[in-house]
Amino acid sequence: MTTITRRRVCFWAGACCLGLISGHGLSTDAAAMFEQMPERIRIAAEKLVPLHRPKTAPGPQDWLANHHENGQTADKYRRSNPNRPTQRRTTIYVQPIGEFTPAQARLTKATADLLARYYNVRTKVLEPLSLDVIPPKARRIEGIREQILTSYVLDQVLKPRRPKDAVAVLGLTTSDLWPGEGWNFVFGQASLSDRVGVWSIARYGNLENPQMSGLVYRRTFLIAVHETGHMLGIQHCTAYECTMNGSNSLDEADRAPMWLCPECVQKVWWACHADPIKRYKSLVEFAKEHDLKAEAGFWQKSLERLSAGEKGEDPAASHPPLAGNESTNEFARP
Repeated sequence: MTTITRRRVCFWAGACCLGLISGHGLSTDAAAMFEQMPERIRIAAEKLVPLHRPKTAPGPQDWLANHHENGQTADKYRRSNPNRPTQRRTTIYVQPIGEFTPAQARLTKATADLLARYYNVRTKVLEPLSLDVIPPKARRIEGIREQILTSYVLDQVLKPRRPKDAVAVLGLTTSDLWPGEGWNFVFGQASLSDRVGVWSIARYGNLENPQMSGLVYRRTFLIAVHETGHMLGIQHCTAYECTMNGSNSLDEADRAPMWLCPECVQKVWWACHADPIKRYKSLVEFAKEHDLKAEAGFWQKSLERLSAGEKGEDPAASHPPLAGNESTNEFARP
């Protein structure tokens, strides 16, 4: 049987957005300004177009060769009325499930840091849950791997434990995942209506191997921002080479960039009130800290293009500065 590796997102209705916490986002006046400025956001995004490649034709085993998708423009996204940051839903939580080595704990901490910078939201890593929360009926052996059932994780583990202030809860596990009958495995799955998702690092390589650890980090970062994008209601991108491209295999996922295209980045700027210039500065800093050379260079070029125009031409120049993103961590401490 052909191994199925696509990232499946279920329950498209009721998509949710990651939130800003009171005191860590824009003022009321500045937030209202963002609501009224999709055209200015579009103009800013147009400055980035020369840096991006249109989506290449898929190979026979690639996602778009096997799944028909129409894509989602920024305007269509806004009209879909996705869940937005609120005073009640203020935090995205990362919930480790299973045993984590010290190296995996550091990876989890770094992933939470990236999510905070990428989506302009406070991110908190919770204490890990034991795999004992997964009963035998939600486990199976596939080859040499034990797998856990994604629907059980979403419905019986994450949803009942979802904090009241959560805009999203993302489970992270070192166990392999499968979503049910007819599937071999998946990298991750999300229930948008319930604001919960889960992804696995089981197939990303040996983190303890110094020659492979950088690739494991990149793969984890990429699926984290991809699945979180789905939790924001952002659908797969078909217009550009983009973080939000669908993937049918680990090889295809490795070919995807870690940056959002000019169409998809508008969705984050608008939905999360993310200051474009401050966001790129923060991402460049993160990329340099984690030796992500291609990402650091690309985000730096994006920053330079947005900063090159006259003051007042882009969203970042027209509202008070953000108070700064932050991530908190109850699990992977320095």
